[in-house]
Amino acid sequence: MTVIKCTWAAGADQTLGMPVYATTGAAGADLRANLPDGPVFIEPMARALVSTGLHMEIPQGFEVQIRPRSGLALKHGIMLPNSPGTIDSDYRGVVGVIVLNAGAVPFEITHGMRIAQMVVAAAPQVSFEIARMLDTTDRASGGFGSTGES
Repeated sequence: MTVIKCTWAAGADQTLGMPVYATTGAAGADLRANLPDGPVFIEPMARALVSTGLHMEIPQGFEVQIRPRSGLALKHGIMLPNSPGTIDSDYRGVVGVIVLNAGAVPFEITHGMRIAQMVVAAAPQVSFEIARMLDTTDRASGGFGSTGES
């Protein structure tokens, strides 16, 4: 099993605990807003960086992807504008989540609220080389919509 070591940022509320998988089949572990100084209010079409209070040591060859929570998106229009966000294995700063309110009313993010989920994924580094030709495929250079309408 891959382990991600975590530490707390200065002033973070450690009682919120580590990221947690909500079910045994969950791909993403929930991240909580760590806002011990009070809530964050996001106006419609505005965005904010919300702290999780965590520093992570991600093993080399892996990344953490930050993804939105579908319930917040459906019920409130809360999105992550850079989704999925990537946390590289050599980053050691506090993990923050960029939250966008695409809803019609202000949204309050409270201390301890589940604001995003994180998925740990393999991220190998590869080499790139110039080639005279590429192998052909049935799709070839077909772009957006080239594989069908539905």
